[in-house]
Amino acid sequence: MNARHLLGISGGKDSAALAIYLKDKYPTLPVDYYTCDTGKELDETYQLIENLEVYLGKPIRRLKAAAQSSEDPFDHFLKLHGGFLPSPMARWCTKSLKLDPFEQFVGSDPVVSYVGIRGDEDREGYISKKPNIQSIFPFRQNIWSEDVVQKILANPNIEMLLDLYCTIENSKQSGHFLEILGQPISPNFNQNQKLRQLLDFSVRDFNHLVFAWLKNTAYPLALETVFPLVENEEILVRDDIFRILRDSGVGVPGYYEKVEFESGGKNGHYSRSRSGCYFCFFQQKIEWVWLFEQHPELFAKAIEYEKAGYTWTQNESLQELTRPQRIAQIKSDFLKKSNKPKGNSPYLLDILDEEETGCAACFI
Repeated sequence: MNARHLLGISGGKDSAALAIYLKDKYPTLPVDYYTCDTGKELDETYQLIENLEVYLGKPIRRLKAAAQSSEDPFDHFLKLHGGFLPSPMARWCTKSLKLDPFEQFVGSDPVVSYVGIRGDEDREGYISKKPNIQSIFPFRQNIWSEDVVQKILANPNIEMLLDLYCTIENSKQSGHFLEILGQPISPNFNQNQKLRQLLDFSVRDFNHLVFAWLKNTAYPLALETVFPLVENEEILVRDDIFRILRDSGVGVPGYYEKVEFESGGKNGHYSRSRSGCYFCFFQQKIEWVWLFEQHPELFAKAIEYEKAGYTWTQNESLQELTRPQRIAQIKSDFLKKSNKPKGNSPYLLDILDEEETGCAACFI
């Protein structure tokens, strides 16, 4: 029995680019694709999924929570929660609408799950904690999940790893790599330092070592005789993601495109910084203004959900946010932030992404 190889398409730029990347660079990898549909996505999200299906030449499986319900998944679970809207502190939507349908789709099968966290991001972003699901991060220098790294680099494994390294074909068989590998983790040499030194010396050798070690574990990749990503030494960052999407013809999701606005005699640009439901509580104030002005019909629907004292944003209802003076203030604050030095990146996303990154299951 081989492992299933799955990639979840959130509707965001990173997972879409990862699907293209894996198809182009690793065409023999048997990846299947899925998306968890809340029923409340932007039209641009559904368009991206359709474009991807054409490019990939295979369907993207639609998963829906409460599939037997006559209501959209979000509305179904909102009733079950008594009208209590999700929030950063109570993300019932992520569990009920994203993680649970995925885990039901997987069942008890061994699964390798590919996650589009980039090389310029410092987060882990597990899709699932189930032991039969193993996460892989192809865009990073370190493609392995934190639990794998923690286990393999544990001090009791040192002698075994030293012996295992000497059996790996076509490795550098370096004394320096062995020296790093043999140094115990301590308060003066922590796990991250050891990992960094091993990767900086040879990503390929470390990957082959991990893959060989996995053979004696219960991880899904133990079932595979070969795994082409052990040869991968690329690190992809945000600019690479946009390049992949544009060069493939799939295109960048429309909600990332900058839209001009004017406030107080000054001109600026706004957009949406992430995928996810149109009323996602992780949106910043300027993104709510973007929704109000670019998709007023969706903004009106978002207002309808604010009942019984529950609001999408803390200490402010959407109705209050639409006051002209409030919108002017939000735009003014955003313009001030936009005018601060931001390095060389041309993307408005670099401004928006500074704040709460949100949930990996929804936005990657």
